[in-house]
Amino acid sequence: MIRVLLIFDNATAPGVLVRLLNHQPGIVVAGTVDVDGPVAECCVRVRAQVVLFNTTYMVGQILPIVDELRRAAPGCGVVVLSDPGMRGTLPPRRHAPQLSFLVKGVQIPVLAGWIRRIACGERVVDPQLEVAQLGMDKTVNTRELEILGLAMQGDSVADIAQRLSLSLGTVRNYISAAILKTGARNRLDAIRIVRRDGWLR
Repeated sequence: MIRVLLIFDNATAPGVLVRLLNHQPGIVVAGTVDVDGPVAECCVRVRAQVVLFNTTYMVGQILPIVDELRRAAPGCGVVVLSDPGMRGTLPPRRHAPQLSFLVKGVQIPVLAGWIRRIACGERVVDPQLEVAQLGMDKTVNTRELEILGLAMQGDSVADIAQRLSLSLGTVRNYISAAILKTGARNRLDAIRIVRRDGWLR
């Protein structure tokens, strides 16, 4: 039996998806947790083999949570349900080689089939998301978005550097690059722009 941990947020109540997945052969939703909750701790407690993110969060906001998951449960598969119309939720070209991405609203039997493959160690990216990604004008890269996302949450440059194991200068360079690429006046303006454009929630 493949044990799944479902991650949700205020906009994606887990009830219906839990019921539908629990009716799929060989799959059980072993637990659910809010994306802002103790995800890594819950993953270990329920012995999840696959963690399924069904949230409205941007990839840049999910990556720090995934890093914690990798440290706590290194063998666990991680899949993100993405909206092809929201560029901030599309698969990044770098910095997420172990993540799988599937389209939100995929039929449950199809989702179950992918979960089985991911539990066996495969990485899956839905071709529809890859096509959507190619159609988007990506300027700010994933690492820059990740750092802006942490800054948006109130982390200082020093906090971000420590959390991501980067130097202070590197963090400042990423922030400066994001400001330049977005045409923003400063860090707060860059955050406003990437939120407006759907890159950050």
